[in-house]
Amino acid sequence: MRISVFGAGSWGCALAHQMARRGHDVLLWAFEPEVAAGINADHRNPVFLTDAELHPGIRATNDLEAAAAHADVWIWVVPVQFSRRVMNRLAPVLRDEVVLVSASKGIETDSLKRMDEIAGEALGLLPERFCCLSGPTFAIEVVRGDPSAAVLACRDMGRAPSLQEEFSDRHLRCYAGSDLIGVELAGALKNVVAIAAGIIDGLGLGANTQAALMTRGLHEITRLGVALGAEADTFRGLAGMGDLVLTSTSGLSRNRQVGKRLGQGETLEEILGSMREVAEGVKTTPAAAQLAANLGIEMPITEAMTAILGGRIAPAEALRMLMTRQLKLETQL
Repeated sequence: MRISVFGAGSWGCALAHQMARRGHDVLLWAFEPEVAAGINADHRNPVFLTDAELHPGIRATNDLEAAAAHADVWIWVVPVQFSRRVMNRLAPVLRDEVVLVSASKGIETDSLKRMDEIAGEALGLLPERFCCLSGPTFAIEVVRGDPSAAVLACRDMGRAPSLQEEFSDRHLRCYAGSDLIGVELAGALKNVVAIAAGIIDGLGLGANTQAALMTRGLHEITRLGVALGAEADTFRGLAGMGDLVLTSTSGLSRNRQVGKRLGQGETLEEILGSMREVAEGVKTTPAAAQLAANLGIEMPITEAMTAILGGRIAPAEALRMLMTRQLKLETQL
């Protein structure tokens, strides 16, 4: 199979590596010229995932139209906040046969749209040609070949079995799912909780606090997801709880690292200025808070995180406010 991967950050390179390992003809589009040159010359990304040796079968390009023409299966790993402008460039060359598999996690800040909605508006992609791949998968571990699992959600479930077969092997197991909205939202919203988990670590707090945060965080993002049309069970699966546990507990998580540094007293500007890759949760958090407000849904952790990221409250004070809220039933927020 010919596959084009758009986005050569860590996760884009990992998926390109996995597809090449499966024997597919992979062309990887990189925004940065030095990234494409390094992958082609040395089978290494000189900017992202620098310690990983990538599959020699991967070819990289800076030519967006060439990547589009290469294949009818597009794996999309461009950060959500930049996706619309890249898709606008691709819209004139989109072919009717193209199936887009999004591995980008987040919500567009300005429009509050998911990736399937952005692809429909900017690219003109038919809804049945959009799928989403999400789950607890750190890039370096996928490249290393550690057994990993993800969910491949398709609006048209007739496409899922063949994509499952082409993507899966003993290193990566893809489960099929029909709850496209849920898988997209679970992958995006868990980053809100991951930043909060990092803050708890940065404040020097322990496992009790982490467990309480992750449990209550899962509860509130599930509630928002269901209100937006997702299925509650999705948030208890790989794209929800699985990815939330991974990104909330591991030092490999960019979102958790942002939170940890906030908890230790750094400003958001200092943190983001030192990072080359995107921590999607920074933009997703205020977008989630706005979605909740539009729907009249209370999301105390998300609201507190939005205030912290906006510089309106200190992490320790936000935690105090969360712990002294009016007492409620566990099934309430």
